[in-house]
Amino acid sequence: MPEPSDFEIEVANEKLKGHKSPGTGQIPAELTKAGDRKISHEFHKLIISIWNKEELSQERKKSNILSIYKNGDKTGCSNCRGVSLLPIT
Repeated sequence: MPEPSDFEIEVANEKLKGHKSPGTGQIPAELTKAGDRKISHEFHKLIISIWNKEELSQERKKSNILSIYKNGDKTGCSNCRGVSLLPIT
């Protein structure tokens, strides 16, 4: 399978949803979208590095898991759902 192209990274960046929690990397999607081609190029270099190593760093494997209450009773875990906050990079 060929490495992802610069264009594919740009398209993926454009598809990121805004107004979401930034996750463990603390980089909001709005920041990457507002950046210029230099930021896109740096993301491309990062992704190619991960692609060639075929391994994620420990930092990129971490996520924050939060419990979010559903409507109704806010006592106990039976009325919660888990949400994982992952780094967008």
